[in-house]
Amino acid sequence: MPLESPTLSAFSDPNLHAQGLFIGGDWLPGGGIPVMNPSSADLLAEVADATAADALRAVDAAEAAAAGWRATPPRQRAEILRRWFTLMTDHAEDLARLISLENGKALTDARGEVAYAAEFFRWYAEEAVRIAGEFRQAPSGAHHILVDHDPIGIAVLITPWNFPAAMATRKIGPALAAGCTVILKPASETPLTAFAMARLGAMAGVPAGVVNVITTSQPGPVVNAMLADPRVRKLSFTGSTGVGRTLLAEAAKTVVSCSMELGGNAPFLVFDDANLDAALDGAMIAKMRNAGEACTAANRFYVQSGIHDAFVAGLTQRMAALKVGPGTDPATQVGPMITTKAVTKIDRLVRQAVAGGASVTTGGAPLPGSGYYYPPTVLENVPEDAEIAHEEIFGPVAPVYRFDTEAQAINLANATEYGLAAYVYSRDLSRALRVGKGIETGMVGINRGLMSDPAAPFGGAKQSGLGREGGVTGILEFLEPKYFAVNF
Repeated sequence: MPLESPTLSAFSDPNLHAQGLFIGGDWLPGGGIPVMNPSSADLLAEVADATAADALRAVDAAEAAAAGWRATPPRQRAEILRRWFTLMTDHAEDLARLISLENGKALTDARGEVAYAAEFFRWYAEEAVRIAGEFRQAPSGAHHILVDHDPIGIAVLITPWNFPAAMATRKIGPALAAGCTVILKPASETPLTAFAMARLGAMAGVPAGVVNVITTSQPGPVVNAMLADPRVRKLSFTGSTGVGRTLLAEAAKTVVSCSMELGGNAPFLVFDDANLDAALDGAMIAKMRNAGEACTAANRFYVQSGIHDAFVAGLTQRMAALKVGPGTDPATQVGPMITTKAVTKIDRLVRQAVAGGASVTTGGAPLPGSGYYYPPTVLENVPEDAEIAHEEIFGPVAPVYRFDTEAQAINLANATEYGLAAYVYSRDLSRALRVGKGIETGMVGINRGLMSDPAAPFGGAKQSGLGREGGVTGILEFLEPKYFAVNF
């Protein structure tokens, strides 16, 4: 599947954003990390490869800018974030094409991501001027309680490859609104979008050193060097639970505050009384947004017996009709996976499920040709003990399981160490809310296949993470409450 060669504007040219590490407002060259196009397996560009010493230079830059940014009035910080939002909106098509090139996602998905990502800057431009405090009398009457908030300090932000714009803005927005300076380390698979965002931030008026961006092929030593530096007081990480555990252990050595958005294994529950078409619409969004490469993606479809066969037939028909192709092709609905390793993992999970008795109703094998393609796939009669039921698929595969009772559905949904997202479809709102309450998860979509919203708290329970991003609570992750006992 050869990549189309669309006419790209200068801003979506990968080489424009491969100028080096962005530290202290300057581009510092060094090393070379290849950035591949998943649609064709061709080289897009090479970005700089930071060492631990480079990372500490980024901490130096963040420290040099910290006092000035902390003292910047909230309204001024808000206006910079608002300009950044406007610039992202103005460059939306270029950013979408850049994301499609380095990530492979379909242009429609990439455009949706840019709009979603920009909204975090608009939301936190508004929240920057609404940081609340407290003033009340102590219950004893002996004094008054005054609570203010200070910026927590220099923050290290680590983002994954699947949403290279949105995962960055979801962290940068509240950090800057709170008055923190940051070092962003994007995934080496998709660094170009992060550098493009830094460029737009500088255009918006972000002072030098407030936002620094480094890329590295040695994330362990580089991140550990920053976490060991006593000037770093915050780590915000989005990625796998395994890596999250390792980072938590490292951060504990210097008692760094951690926000963790980790893995998911989202159940999608469909009851007999659900509107079938609405459930199928929601299933396609929940499963196929970003070709299934999302932590909130529906990973397990539990369908009640009375509607099971109709749901499988409808889902099979819709999945089979999707067009697979290069991300930058406007007709593409499902782009490639991020790497050939990802395809291998998905194929292994599907083969194991089939060996255990599952049936493939569409898809089921990697596609030939260049690029990293796996087709939309539906599996039915999947054993509940299959590995695919317990491991995050991160691909366009929908395993369907049958259930009979409400209690059984809740037990199946909770049979995982993860608890990020869940989906419930039923015309009985009372039941949907009751079931949603019973599922051990941080977020529940009721008759809705998309739940991510910058105005809502995003995060999970159990092994899916710590803390929340987005909403009115997201900024609190970057603030330290300070209590004053006051006599007057």
